[in-house]
Amino acid sequence: MIVQVICTVCFLAVNTLYVRSFDFLKADDMGEINQTLVSEFLLLGLSGYPKIEIIYFALILVMYLVILIGNGVLIIASILDSHLHTPMYFFLGNLSFLDICYTSSSVPSTLVSLISKKRNISFSGCAVQMFFGFAMGSTECLLLGMMAFDRYVANCNPLRYPIIMSKVAYVLMASVSWLSGGINSVVQTLLAMRLPFCGNNIINHFACEILAVLKLACADISLNIITMVISNMAFLVLPLMVIFFSYMFILYTILQMNSATGRRKAFSTCSAHLTVVIIFYGTILFLYAKPKSQDRTGEEKLLASDKLISLFYGVVTPMLNPIIYSLRNKDVKAAIKYLLNKKPVH
Repeated sequence: MIVQVICTVCFLAVNTLYVRSFDFLKADDMGEINQTLVSEFLLLGLSGYPKIEIIYFALILVMYLVILIGNGVLIIASILDSHLHTPMYFFLGNLSFLDICYTSSSVPSTLVSLISKKRNISFSGCAVQMFFGFAMGSTECLLLGMMAFDRYVANCNPLRYPIIMSKVAYVLMASVSWLSGGINSVVQTLLAMRLPFCGNNIINHFACEILAVLKLACADISLNIITMVISNMAFLVLPLMVIFFSYMFILYTILQMNSATGRRKAFSTCSAHLTVVIIFYGTILFLYAKPKSQDRTGEEKLLASDKLISLFYGVVTPMLNPIIYSLRNKDVKAAIKYLLNKKPVH
């Protein structure tokens, strides 16, 4: 059922791009496209709502600082505390570092545009934003899948856990996630930026999000659609299948336990990761699966809601990750308290 839902989301996303590409080809045949190539893009952001821009500037700034501090503390704790030198916290440290990289690639420019009204971004700057956004998103999907597999082995094969999840194994798993996400992003970014962009250069978004950029291309984007379908299957559907089946086996194993204490402990070790997965995939589902309005006023409201949902995905989720893992994990809370209370040696 979950796989069918994700496949539907992938279809809806690429179908939107296909319709857009058909419109461009049709306009090109009629000679209606202005063939002046653009050298920069204009990010609209919340330009239609000037009164609330300062409010969002303050909110995004506070959330960005929380992201840097919260994820930074988690990274330091996972490195310095020997009790956290386990596969789960190694993946958590990678996830925290990824959240810092992801937000730092777009949030500073968003803050500048909100406070200074400077909304233009160069062609190369847009490519860099697109690369980091796609790379971090792809890598996070794979890392969440790896973390689910780690929880599966820990709960369903505890005696073999040290062998299966050895240091070589989990370092290799994280490295493959980063490398695969990077390669995927390089391919998608190069395919997008090779397209000619002529006439309209306005991106109705906070950042250079790849779907928003492809809508501005005045050429056939069939190849982009095909590669994005493959990418969605590999980086969205496959990790979600791993997560789904891992937790099905975990749930079955937990229900077979006779000890109530053991069941509570098993649930507590998985609850933080499961919460992050629900927020991450839930936002993606809501963003791409909801229906589009045909009414112009309704469409403008939906565009505004899309921006806010994208903001939630890009800023609020990385901010919540360290909070969720800290509040729902005794080891992390103990490590943070120890680091904060540690006396300097004179």
